[in-house]
Amino acid sequence: MTVGAAAPPSPSRSAQPGTSAESATSAQPGARPESAPTAGTGGSGGPGATTPEKTPVAVGHGGAVASVDQDASAAGIEVLKKGGNAVDAAVATAAALGVSEPYSAGIGGGGYFVYYDAKSRTVRTLDGRETAPRTADSGLFLENGKPLPFADAVTSGLAVGTPGTPATWQDALDSWGSESLGTVLKPAERLARHGFTVDETFRSQTAANQARFADFPDTAKLFLPGGKPPVVGSTFKNPDLARTYAELGDKGIGTLYDGSLGRDLVRTVNKPPVDPGSGRNARPGDLSMKDLRGYEAKRRTPTKTSYRGLDVYSMAPSSSGGTTVGEALNILERTDLSEATRTRYLHRFIEASRIAFADRGRWVGDPAFEDVPKKELLSQKYADSRACLIKNDAVLKSPLAPGDPRNPVPCGAGDKAAPTTYEGENTTHLTAADKWGNVVAYTLTIEQTGGSGITVPGRGFLLNNELTDFSFAPANPAVHDPNLPGPGKRPRSSLSPTIVLDGQDRPVVALGSPGGATIITTVLQTLTGFLDRGLPLVDAIAAPRASQRNAAQTELEPGLWNSETRRRLEAIGHSFKQNPEIGAATGVQRLAGGQWLAAAEKERRGGGSAMVVKPSR
Repeated sequence: MTVGAAAPPSPSRSAQPGTSAESATSAQPGARPESAPTAGTGGSGGPGATTPEKTPVAVGHGGAVASVDQDASAAGIEVLKKGGNAVDAAVATAAALGVSEPYSAGIGGGGYFVYYDAKSRTVRTLDGRETAPRTADSGLFLENGKPLPFADAVTSGLAVGTPGTPATWQDALDSWGSESLGTVLKPAERLARHGFTVDETFRSQTAANQARFADFPDTAKLFLPGGKPPVVGSTFKNPDLARTYAELGDKGIGTLYDGSLGRDLVRTVNKPPVDPGSGRNARPGDLSMKDLRGYEAKRRTPTKTSYRGLDVYSMAPSSSGGTTVGEALNILERTDLSEATRTRYLHRFIEASRIAFADRGRWVGDPAFEDVPKKELLSQKYADSRACLIKNDAVLKSPLAPGDPRNPVPCGAGDKAAPTTYEGENTTHLTAADKWGNVVAYTLTIEQTGGSGITVPGRGFLLNNELTDFSFAPANPAVHDPNLPGPGKRPRSSLSPTIVLDGQDRPVVALGSPGGATIITTVLQTLTGFLDRGLPLVDAIAAPRASQRNAAQTELEPGLWNSETRRRLEAIGHSFKQNPEIGAATGVQRLAGGQWLAAAEKERRGGGSAMVVKPSR
């Protein structure tokens, strides 16, 4: 693992003006009332604790946290209250999400960590993406020369990559944090032991996975108490995960990368513990302790693009988030979106997304295996050569052919086109800030909802299915695919944790979202809604979304489906299909006088949780 010197919390910087909003209580996570019915493997919750209030926006001093879950946000706030910085709070929040949102994230997965250091006014990043086993090759998901059915690949040891989340936590804490891993894991350990209250989102996600969860005895025992999804309002406990967190805190991440936890993980991947009577063929993986010992969370130079006089920083490859969001912003730079009608704004947004995804598919992969032209993809010259393809009264056809960023041809038609390959739509995102002005945008994942469906016996966490983010085979054999599997390779990701700085290198806003490839369009739309359209951050997050990913049809949420805007766009030539929910963003905004605004979803995934240390009254 990459290790740096521990850094003390950074001094504060002056803040810029902003708007006030509803405040939130920053309660601590913990046990539930004894009267709550119990799911999972524990008894009733401890006495005296209550569920923190869930609210989508909070304003105040001392730092802020926004996530999809109130217990997770409260874990981060607890660490901030005790003197920790934004990095400490981010890790604490992430660990708690591994308890309360275990189908989206956890120590069996990976992610990308973007950090703004207030003292140096610089942005740093960690690539904690999972890696393929050293034995993997381009035919990893081929059988008899044909790609495996996607569902068969997902629920298998074959899909599991070497987890990067624990290494990311330790590296972030060693480099920029002020607390130990054991300290910041305590709120999540307590939450796992005492339990959290099951909501409708958790119940419905469990129900959607019930059939495959039931095929793995350890998964069924944990997530299907009595053979059924847990009841809304019940208390869900995970004592195995509490013990695992305690072990990580006591022994360090070496227990996973070179110890007993790692041996348990490898054994599970290579011989998935399936119910013999289920009839499921859960294909074995080929992960080794050598793979675990060789894992490293990579330092990456962040992507950077200028937009409306601001600097937008995000994650470089192996993620495609930073280059694709950045290219689309550069394409939109020449259009005054603040004065555009809603129809013109969405038309330009959709077409910029289409073009950026066409280029993403051809050029972006793991930079250890592919020569990714990151600088050229983010150049304004290249964006201008692509932007001139957009017409006000017509729609580009997908799949659109990629351009060549190393040799831009104005309005060039490109070469051969390839459709965008499928990517699962689950993940989670958190955003944190502290009283010194440091900021973290952190997106983490186990890929599909419920990951591989395989729980490590006695350890309380699900394994990822992240390797299915590789292309199983080239989408078009005539077009080079930079995202085929390879030994130790990181599959391409769409995670897009983003931090925007002003002309004095001070934070303006930080945000991110789950949602597979829709993450890119969610972040792009939220940024333009906030920066160009003048929406308050919480409203930019809540606005109904569109997502175009170089496909024949653009996905629309219900709020745009039954609208006059949709009909006007169809008159130009757009074609749409409905998606009930796209993404689930969170963000923080720097306000005047050292205040922070935290914002989360109002409704998606049951609404998010925004909290601050000292709410404004």
